[in-house]
Amino acid sequence: QVRLVESGGGSVQAGGSLRLSCAVSGHLNSRFSMGWFRRSPGKRREGLAVIDSTGSPTYTDSVKDRFTISQDNARTFLYLQMNNLKPEDTAMYYCAADYTIAGWLQIHESDQTTGYWGPGTQVTVSS
Repeated sequence: QVRLVESGGGSVQAGGSLRLSCAVSGHLNSRFSMGWFRRSPGKRREGLAVIDSTGSPTYTDSVKDRFTISQDNARTFLYLQMNNLKPEDTAMYYCAADYTIAGWLQIHESDQTTGYWGPGTQVTVSS
């Protein structure tokens, strides 16, 4: 049983930074990728970044120059460093884990019934 719990969200002024953490409990399959997603009211879930089992990251264009995904060597923590935050970054942020597959971000952006997901942490950016 894999359990994921996000932390590190909060309120910040535009231009500020936050670092989100995702704590992993249970056995995480060595073939799993892990990623970050967000969703705000009235909008679709958006995939932000994924890191595969080799440590290779992939970002969506909207955050690629501002956000950085990383994890510890034991894969017990996943992180998302968010810099130069904007009001449009306001959302609930989720971490997820699932088997590595081509198009991982897009697949999980559309389907939250597969893999493991945390309950989310709220990020609010004020102008």
